[in-house]
Amino acid sequence: MTHAARSLVPALLAAALAGVACGEKEVAAPPPPPEVTVATVLVRDIPIYIEAIGETRGSTEIEVRARIEGFLQTVDYEEGSLVRKGQLLYTIDPRPLEAALAQAKGALAGAEAQLARAVQDVARYEPLVKQNAIPRETYDTALSVQRAAEAAVEAARASEQSAKIDLSYTRVQAPAAGLAGRTEVYPGTLVGRGQSTLLTKISQVDTIHVRFSFSENDYLHLSRAKAQRPDAAPPPLEMVLADRSVHPQPGQFVFIDRGVDPETGTILIEAAFPNPEGIVRPGQYARVRAAVETRKDAILVPQRAVSEMQGIYSVAVVKQDDTVEFRPVTPGQRTGSLWVIDSGLTNGERIIVDGIQKVRPGVKVAAKTVTIEDEPAGGSPEATPAVASEGAAR
Repeated sequence: MTHAARSLVPALLAAALAGVACGEKEVAAPPPPPEVTVATVLVRDIPIYIEAIGETRGSTEIEVRARIEGFLQTVDYEEGSLVRKGQLLYTIDPRPLEAALAQAKGALAGAEAQLARAVQDVARYEPLVKQNAIPRETYDTALSVQRAAEAAVEAARASEQSAKIDLSYTRVQAPAAGLAGRTEVYPGTLVGRGQSTLLTKISQVDTIHVRFSFSENDYLHLSRAKAQRPDAAPPPLEMVLADRSVHPQPGQFVFIDRGVDPETGTILIEAAFPNPEGIVRPGQYARVRAAVETRKDAILVPQRAVSEMQGIYSVAVVKQDDTVEFRPVTPGQRTGSLWVIDSGLTNGERIIVDGIQKVRPGVKVAAKTVTIEDEPAGGSPEATPAVASEGAAR
């Protein structure tokens, strides 16, 4: 090996070692910590609700039916409109019943004529029988004929009254004020043959009722809360509609069924809510809730901060050294966009509300701190998935 070659080897070795050192330096450089949004858990007093899903109905549901047989002539109301008591709804062809009434009147007139003749006979025979001018049997027969004529007049008069009533049924009127539904029949339809045909339904909606079922546990919770305050009024009920808005008028219990359904483990309840504007209509979906107690210093977190996997709920807690710990929690009631945490978190702890998909246990994060917005008054609490699943299983 020449002198030049021997001098080149150390230079090449030095260059190689320098390259390895640079490579190791690049690999060892740690990545920047992921950026996440962090908030301190919210603590406040919240009402604890029990709630159930129900369906609205009118305070009174009236079926309007045809009471006589005949062909429908006209539909005299606007479907889906408010009707007043006594308003004409339908007209059934009155001509057959007008003829029947005329016949009944004729029969009554004939019976009255027979009665008048019988009365005259009795009046003529009475002084004669006193003078023994006619046999007593003739007078007694005249009295019997008079009584029979009187009975015939009463029967004819009843037939006439019945014919008048039947004729009045050709004008179907609203039995009460309320919201009339769609018509079930149309002009030309034969109604009332063999049974009273359903024409339409009327619902009184100035007060709206909701029928729902509380679970056995919720009923016991409500009953015990009432027993602890026997002099207090029953808790007002709230109705949450399909758009998550709360009906402005509080409701009250109308009735609680006598027993629990052994198949479902629920008890049927009906509640009434004033509905002066008529916005709520029968058949709507509604959730009914009642506040049975107030939980002091409840811990709330945004729902998006709670992860769920195979029925296990957790949140990402940021510790004092900005490292992440995934903490199992027990969620409770929902209040709008917030979720009550029954166990697993304490006051003052920080949780990740955005960016949870970027982290894993033990990693250090770059935390951007925000404040959890309190749920405004009138927020809609919802049952937890665990509670809902239990109710479905029952």
